[in-house]
Amino acid sequence: MLDAALRNQLKTHLERVTLPIELVPALDDSDASRELESLLAEIAALCDRIRVVAPEPDPRTPSFAIRRAGAAAAIRFAGLPLGHELGSLVLALLQVGGHPPKAAPELLAAVRALEGELNFETYFSLSCQNCPDVVQALNLMSVVNPRIRHVAIDGALFPAEVAAREILAVPAVFLNGAPFGAGRMQLGEILARLDANAPAKSAARLAAAAPFDVLVVGGGPAGAAAAIYAARKGIRTGLAAERPGGQVQDTLAIENLVSVRATEGPKLARALEDHLGDYEVERMDAERAEALVPAPEPGGLIEVRLASGASLRSRTVVLATGARWRSMNVPGEAEYRNRGVAYCPHCDGPLFKGKRVAVIGGGNSGVEAAIDLAGIVRHVTLLEFDSRLRADEVLQRKLRSLPNVTVHLNAETTEVLGDGRRVVGLAWRDRAGDARHREELEGIFVQIGLLPNTEWLKGTVALSARGEIEIDAHGQTSLPGVFAAGDATTVPYKQIVIAMGAGATAALAAFEHLIRTSAPASTPAAAAA
Repeated sequence: MLDAALRNQLKTHLERVTLPIELVPALDDSDASRELESLLAEIAALCDRIRVVAPEPDPRTPSFAIRRAGAAAAIRFAGLPLGHELGSLVLALLQVGGHPPKAAPELLAAVRALEGELNFETYFSLSCQNCPDVVQALNLMSVVNPRIRHVAIDGALFPAEVAAREILAVPAVFLNGAPFGAGRMQLGEILARLDANAPAKSAARLAAAAPFDVLVVGGGPAGAAAAIYAARKGIRTGLAAERPGGQVQDTLAIENLVSVRATEGPKLARALEDHLGDYEVERMDAERAEALVPAPEPGGLIEVRLASGASLRSRTVVLATGARWRSMNVPGEAEYRNRGVAYCPHCDGPLFKGKRVAVIGGGNSGVEAAIDLAGIVRHVTLLEFDSRLRADEVLQRKLRSLPNVTVHLNAETTEVLGDGRRVVGLAWRDRAGDARHREELEGIFVQIGLLPNTEWLKGTVALSARGEIEIDAHGQTSLPGVFAAGDATTVPYKQIVIAMGAGATAALAAFEHLIRTSAPASTPAAAAA
């Protein structure tokens, strides 16, 4: 099951297991069960504190539980957690095996304080880069709090359940048998849904925080780079991020990050998190900024108001809020989101196996999505608003070679059609001849570009006609003491490597601003640039 390199990596990770672990399989006579049996045997052979015990019955087979020897099962996987979920398996083994979970102390305390029996079920796809965040957060909760149980289910191996529960997007989470949430959720977001007082508690804690020298808003490559460069100067640095990792989390293959031959978005996001952990950066995750208040006087404190009700104060601010997928803004789109309307073909594509789907958008993202989906679904209809596809020619050639793809140019989507429960088709208009068409299908994947996350800044800093934050060569915005970096700005090329450099530039400019305008709150330590 595991190649030599992966076994060696896993063996190194499992050296951190300190408590005995039992792997408890539930098997049948399927090929998947035989593969699971082999995988568990390989894992046990890599660590003398892990052993496979006799199978025990479970409603789902193949599946297995991870438990501390002699204890009740805390974590269960239904299926083989490989692909994007291999990291979830490794973390589950480490945490059940006594390795302390990585999470803010206040979040761990909130998990321990949850009352009542909470039984979570998460449906995932092995190709979904959004799913591990949810699976890992709920696994952590089940390790920390004995009243919480979690089973992570590979939807591809349990299609009857997926159909019965009408799951059309992953991750899909159920709590005590009822729908709880869909899409990526961080630990803080899950806790906020479970504890109605969580936002108020968070707001009170943040309100008591001392002012920062540099406050970074946004946790993607630009935000992470800015926070690291600021912290290296020895000044008080904070980072508030609604979504750690940012848009990178939605990127599958990354092959143009200089010095890194190939990686994947979620893997890079974890590397950013680990690197941030090496520095004194005060983290505020799952926090969305909703207002920027300029300093009342030169050299004064800038205020960032959060959706939770808290306010943060800082001498300088670096805005790195990134971008998000653009919506079609047509009737039916919002109503059928996660019920046939999807934005991540890698995540949700496997749920549409053998079905008819549409891809909206003829740029690189849209054509890549159509190519990937063509290998899974029965037929793909690609609709492009322009009179030509805008994807790279190499992608267009591949697209034209596929027998189960139809391309319509000059196509304007006008409505998402549904039966009240799920998507059944879409309506579109031929812009060249004004003819109206209807496509009968079960899924729609929207791939029409990105929008900067800057609506909350209107009227505060200068924005371009496209809503991007206007910056100069130093990352300075129109507001003194406020800098910006990454995809939310007017930087001409939206690339990870450029965002990282821009984040570093903005942090260094912010530090220079502090030197020139006011004394930092803390004495800068000697640090290399």
